Amino acid sequence: MGILATIFGSGEVIKKGLELIDDMHTSDEEAIKAKTDGKVALLNAYAPFKIAQRYLAVLFSVTFLSCFVGSLVCTVMGIGDPEAIKTMVNEWWIGEIMLAIIGFYFGGGFLESKTKK
Repeated sequence: MGILATIFGSGEVIKKGLELIDDMHTSDEEAIKAKTDGKVALLNAYAPFKIAQRYLAVLFSVTFLSCFVGSLVCTVMGIGDPEAIKTMVNEWWIGEIMLAIIGFYFGGGFLESKTKK
């Protein structure tokens, strides 16, 4: 052993070599922990995106629903022109915008659940 220590420098080199070989192999527990840590880091990276999603969905949903209820009440009560309201909704693509926002909000979770199956 003294000759090997002289050739390789010291026993520390052999010890470090064995540690390197051990580090190359990962156990199932280490792999699961690494995968879990990766998912947690990904969720933390998406946190600001989720806040923006919720803010946008709530902001536009309140606006959309208040306009819809107002238009419905005016139409039922005979106030205003229903054709003008229909034209405004169609020209501004209000329904499509609302569908896009709802799809943006719920679509990520829906697609993720479908890809897991």
